[in-house]
Amino acid sequence: MQYVEFGRTGIKVSRLGMGCMRLPTFQKDGRTVFDVEKGVAVIQRAYELGVNYFDTAPYYCDKQSEVITGMGIKPFRDKVYLSTKNPIENASGDDYEKRLESSLKKLDTDYIDFYHFWGISLNTFVHSICTPDGPMDRVKRLKEQGVVKHISFSFHDKTENMVEIIKRGEGVFDSLLCQYNLLDRSNEAGMAFARENGLGVVVMGPVGGGRLGAPSSVIQAMLPGKSHSSVEIALRFVFSNPHVNIALSGMENIDMVEQNAAIASNAAPLTDEEKQNVDVQTKENERLAGLYCTGCRYCMPCPQEVNIPEIFTLMNYHRVYKITDYAKENYRQIGKVAWRKYKDAVACIECGLCEEKCPQKLPIRKQLKETHRTLAG
Repeated sequence: MQYVEFGRTGIKVSRLGMGCMRLPTFQKDGRTVFDVEKGVAVIQRAYELGVNYFDTAPYYCDKQSEVITGMGIKPFRDKVYLSTKNPIENASGDDYEKRLESSLKKLDTDYIDFYHFWGISLNTFVHSICTPDGPMDRVKRLKEQGVVKHISFSFHDKTENMVEIIKRGEGVFDSLLCQYNLLDRSNEAGMAFARENGLGVVVMGPVGGGRLGAPSSVIQAMLPGKSHSSVEIALRFVFSNPHVNIALSGMENIDMVEQNAAIASNAAPLTDEEKQNVDVQTKENERLAGLYCTGCRYCMPCPQEVNIPEIFTLMNYHRVYKITDYAKENYRQIGKVAWRKYKDAVACIECGLCEEKCPQKLPIRKQLKETHRTLAG
């Protein structure tokens, strides 16, 4: 396992972090149940292979992740770095501290190494965190008491707002967590700014939430002449960014842990030539994807609740990246899971409003029909 200095914290972290949001499950009486014993085993195998950064959150795994993570790291609590999160539901410092106390109890620990304001935007930071006796004032006090060792934030806003949060934080943050992978490079500038200002950078979704784990001849062709899995190329790409300290991977079983740990043990993730080739191929794939839909969202909202850009994103996973099984599986989930609360292409009544608003003048109605034929089959 490779280790690196984590921002200005003075500690060394493993390049691979264990994301505890996809712990093992089994079926019981027709429902999904999280397997505590196997979850603990996965966490402890990660530690055996050198992982020393474990990330969880209150709502992961039907609110069981913190409990299982706490059990898993208990034998070596003082040898690892524990990360969890606080959902900023309001501007109350008292409520913020109550949520922290709940996490401490579930984790069975008396301190948290990296405590995140969870999934914040600039608006949340200004109006709900930096308020009189609000969450920011409270976490500073908790840090003085040793309950929180390092103050962090996770992020799903625009990269320019990441920069603004760091600036307004005035040195309070020690690390951040954001999305970054071959398919989503939008945070590169923000990550570079964070490192320049002494923050450690952790990236979530290094294999695109599973998208880049599926076999793909297009992704594998990014390193011609060599035999690599799509997962290996995705992780090596992330590790090759000098502004990334930790790639946080949600690993469901011991096989995944062992595969990812082996990749993270490579001291030279990508050569300059390989990075250049990946960059060229990535830009070409982005260009091809843009021919079908640029994702500008001018076509939205659809009066029939069809999420046109999201549907075309799935189509591009098939068209451009050849991640066809993943695209089909997720298309079938539309309207059935919480993160795809919209309608599929069949709901289109061909009113044409989307095409009137599309700056690329794309034949959206035709493409929706094509997408449904391809992904629903």
